[in-house]
Amino acid sequence: MPADRHHRPGPPPAGRRVTTDIDPELWVDAPVDPMPAFDRKLPQDTDAEQSVLGGMMLHPNAILEVLDILDSEAFYQPAHELVFNAITALYAKGLPVDPITVTNRLRETGDLERAGGINAAFNLVNATPTAANASYYADIVREKALLRGLVRAGTSIAQLGYAGGDANESADAAQTTLNTAVQVRDDSDSALIGDDFEDVVGELEELQRNGQAMGVPTGFTDIDSLTHGLHPGQVIIIAGRPAMGKSTLAVDMIRACSIRHGRPSVLFSLEMSRREVQHRIMSAEARIGLHHIRGGTMTDSDWTRLAQRLPDVTAAPLTIDATSGQTVMQIKSRCRKLKQRGGLDLVVIDYLQLMTSGSSRRQENRQQEVSDMSRNVKLMAKELEVPVVILAQLNRGPEQRQDKKPMVSDLRESGSLEQDADLVILVHREDAYDKESPRAGEVDLIVGKHRNGPTATITVANQLHYSRFVDMALT
Repeated sequence: MPADRHHRPGPPPAGRRVTTDIDPELWVDAPVDPMPAFDRKLPQDTDAEQSVLGGMMLHPNAILEVLDILDSEAFYQPAHELVFNAITALYAKGLPVDPITVTNRLRETGDLERAGGINAAFNLVNATPTAANASYYADIVREKALLRGLVRAGTSIAQLGYAGGDANESADAAQTTLNTAVQVRDDSDSALIGDDFEDVVGELEELQRNGQAMGVPTGFTDIDSLTHGLHPGQVIIIAGRPAMGKSTLAVDMIRACSIRHGRPSVLFSLEMSRREVQHRIMSAEARIGLHHIRGGTMTDSDWTRLAQRLPDVTAAPLTIDATSGQTVMQIKSRCRKLKQRGGLDLVVIDYLQLMTSGSSRRQENRQQEVSDMSRNVKLMAKELEVPVVILAQLNRGPEQRQDKKPMVSDLRESGSLEQDADLVILVHREDAYDKESPRAGEVDLIVGKHRNGPTATITVANQLHYSRFVDMALT
C-alpha cells in the first residue's frame, strides 16, 4: 500500500544521507499556515521614516522630492503618517514648514498627542542626519511599504485558497490582490509621446516649430481672439456632462500647443491610458477614423497620412502621464521636474474628480475634497507660472432644463471651482440630446466665465470620428 499521501517525511538531519522507498511524486505538503510566525514584525524602517519627515521640515526641496515618491499610507508608524499629513497640508497652502508650524498644525487638528506630543516634530528633525538624502530615505520607506503589501497580499491569497469556493473567482480575486500590492508609484507610465512610436512606424523627423507671441494658443481662432491665448497662472476649466467632448477639446488644445507650435506641455490623463491618448492624437492629426485605428482596419491612404504626420507628432515636446490616482501635490512635483528639464508652457489634467486628496483622513464630504483640490490647482498654476487646464464634470442641472444648455452654476456642487477658475468653457452639443437637430455636427463652447475679458458662445465643428473639433471655417 502506498505511503500516506497527506504526509511528507521531514528533512534528514544535517550531514546524514537518508534513503527511502517512498515515491517523491506521492508526497503532498500538509496545509501551511500563511503566517506561521506570529512574532514576526512587518517590514519597516523607523529610522528612514524619521529621516524622511525630518528632511521635509528642514528644506522645502526635500518636500517635493518625497511627494514624488511617497504618500501617507507608506508610513508604518501611525504617528509618522500624522506628521506627514500635517507637513503636506501646510505645504499645499503655501505656508512655512518647520517643527513649530507642524506642531501647531497637529494641535489644530487634534492629532498632537497621537503624533507623539509637543516634542515630536523637533525630535524628528534632531534624528535626521541631513535633508539632502530625503529622497533616498523615501525610497527605503516605499520599499518597506511594498514588502508589507506583499505580506498582506500573500496572507489574503492563501486564505482564498483554503476557503474553497469557485476556483476561477478565487484566482481572479487573488490576481487583483497581488496587482494592488505591487503597484509602485513611479514614472513607468510617463513618457514623451514619441518615445515608443519608432517601434511601430520607424524613424522620426524633427518638428518645424512656429512661435506664438501672446499666451499659449488653443488652436481655435475665436477662443484665441477672445482670450489672447492661455496665460501663466491661469486655471481654465473645461466642463460638461459625460460624452460632450471635454477630453477631445483638451487634447485639441495640447496638440495646438506642442505639435503645431512646439511648446512643451504635459497631459495628466487620469481616465484614459497613454495608448488611448496616442490613438486620439494620431486620429486627429492624420484624419484617420478612430475606430479604424482601434479596430486595425486602416487603409493604405490612412497609413500614408499617418506617415506624413508622424515626424511632427513624435518630435513634439508633449509628455503624457497616465499614472492613476495622483494627487495635486504629486502632479505639481512632476510639473516642476518637467519645467526644470526643458520648460513647461501648458498643463492639462483630465479630470478633476478622478484625482485623490492624498490624505487618509476622510473629508466631511467629497464636495469639500474637490473644493480643496481646486484651490490647490490654482496655487500650483501660480507657483509654476503656467496655465493649467482642468476638466470637470457638471451636475445633472443641464438635463433638467428644456434647452439642455449648461451654466457655470452647474459647477457649484464642486465647491470653489467657479471661484478659482479664470476661464470656464462649457461644452454643449445639441445633437447629443436630439439626433434630428438641425445643428448636428456643431459644438457650442460656452465661455461662461472670463476673469480678464468678455464671455461669449463660440461654435466649432464636431469631427468626433477624427477625435477632434475644428474651426467652422475649416469644414
